[in-house]
Amino acid sequence: MPMFPLGMVLMPTMVVPIHVFEPRYRQMTKDCLDGDREFGVVLIERGSEVGGGDIRTDAGTVARIINAEEFPDGRWGLVAGGIRRVQVSQWLKDDPYPRAEVQEWPDGELGYDEEAEMAAGVPSVLAVWRRVLALQSELGAPGPPADFEVSDDPSTAVWQLASLSPMGPLDRQQLLTAENAAHRLALLGDFLADAEAVIRARIEMG
Repeated sequence: MPMFPLGMVLMPTMVVPIHVFEPRYRQMTKDCLDGDREFGVVLIERGSEVGGGDIRTDAGTVARIINAEEFPDGRWGLVAGGIRRVQVSQWLKDDPYPRAEVQEWPDGELGYDEEAEMAAGVPSVLAVWRRVLALQSELGAPGPPADFEVSDDPSTAVWQLASLSPMGPLDRQQLLTAENAAHRLALLGDFLADAEAVIRARIEMG
């Protein structure tokens, strides 16, 4: 699979704009558009997005190109959406661009009790998420609208909340690699509780 290492974590359900300017990724874009429009995105742990020589994670997300626009100078503007998780089995030679052998990585299955517990836990995490966004707005920080409506499917809702929550790439990577949706929801609840405490402290300090 063609791979696009980035300094961010792409999650399933997440839609992102990508600016493609390096010649190798221009070629990758053309090849993807000629094929199934899919490529893998993994987080760069150390190094730069430009020029290679980076250290990459072995867990990522398949992205599908939703929209592509080529500029007169050969650059591309892409809009891509996260589809599903994958694990890298083996990195191949970066010729003409990063490539890897990957395997599908679906979430671990939940028992009936776990599914019921997770479904019951989504509304409380959603409430914390809305408070965090409202508090961020008080600080003038950009973010999605606090009244964003999440999916009725609990697993999809967890992915949406994880994608739209304010956190750093390493925390996002931890959510991406969670064993299953229930574990992901628990981690997200902890991250959001910490974020709320930090933002409230900043507001109180002026």
